[in-house]
Amino acid sequence: MKRYELPTPCFLVDEAALKHNLEILAGVQKRTGVKILLAQKAFSMFCVYPLIRQYLSGACASGLFEARLAHEEMGGENHVFSPAYTPEEMQELVTICDHVVFNSFSQLEQHRAACEKAGVSYGIRVNPECSTQEGHAIYDPCSPFSRLGVTRANFRPDLLDGVEGLHFHTLCEQDSSDLVQTFESFERDFGEYLPQMKWVNLGGGHHITREDYDIYALDELLYYIRAKYPNLTIYLEPGEAIALNAGWLDTTVLDIVENGMPILILDASAACHMPDVLEMPYRPPLVDGGEPNEKAVTCRLAARTCLAGDVIGDYSFDRMPKIGERLTFGDMAIYSMVKTNTFNGMPLPAIALLHEDGDCELVKTFGYEDFKGRLS
Repeated sequence: MKRYELPTPCFLVDEAALKHNLEILAGVQKRTGVKILLAQKAFSMFCVYPLIRQYLSGACASGLFEARLAHEEMGGENHVFSPAYTPEEMQELVTICDHVVFNSFSQLEQHRAACEKAGVSYGIRVNPECSTQEGHAIYDPCSPFSRLGVTRANFRPDLLDGVEGLHFHTLCEQDSSDLVQTFESFERDFGEYLPQMKWVNLGGGHHITREDYDIYALDELLYYIRAKYPNLTIYLEPGEAIALNAGWLDTTVLDIVENGMPILILDASAACHMPDVLEMPYRPPLVDGGEPNEKAVTCRLAARTCLAGDVIGDYSFDRMPKIGERLTFGDMAIYSMVKTNTFNGMPLPAIALLHEDGDCELVKTFGYEDFKGRLS
């Protein structure tokens, strides 16, 4: 199938770009001896899990359903963290997961017996209280009054019997310098407990496959941890890095209205198909599109939902786009198809894979039953 034959809206993932990212991550594993897991919260396109499994050590989940998906489709190690688990969830999780991470000592005590009976390795998430993010407080687990992770003041060494690992996750789309800074805080507050642990998990948010990422500094930090704590297995959980710049969202211009500027009504929606545009906020790159007023014609790209603020952004073009023309947003493999919704009854985008030979495979389409099936 050719790309122009795909329906819109459509998420299209580039197999070659995905492999490029995986090769970079596999290089980190080989050089440093760490284990890298796919964080499914960012990318859960399970038709490519067999490919990912060739390069990485497994996957991590944020709850039962993601853990089940990794167990069924990925193979390798299967880790899970959630701020809280129900007893019913834990009964299944301990049968499909290798590692379970708890967010509090009360959760640990509640589910300790189930983990020990199943022989599952379990750990505790800590909060290093080291904020390194700028401008994205909603994604900062170290912000004041955060519910994520146990602070040093609330840490319970008396309850560590049987605990095999410590976990922290504090980054979001960041460089290795932020990880180095965070690990210094983590080691200062919790380093005394590392010699009695079997593993340490440095979480996600590492933009390892970004072109300007300082991978040398990452390697040096990992070498340091391995040398000082030789008993530890080290885990990283990047999500975005695996599919960074490895996908697009193709969309069609359905109409053009005028109100101070041309407003293009698309069949893609920020609210339904790329919520990070409104949450971050985030302005996705547009293929052949420029910044406002950079090119000859500036237009606002918006959706056809009833939400007045369902606007993707303002872009400039060399010429005025036409109704029926296709536009393409870049970097749409991550935090896109995992966050889609059907507000207003909006159809979900199709999902396709661009193979290395240039052929496009239409992996999945969605229809009315997918909308209706989520309702009562």
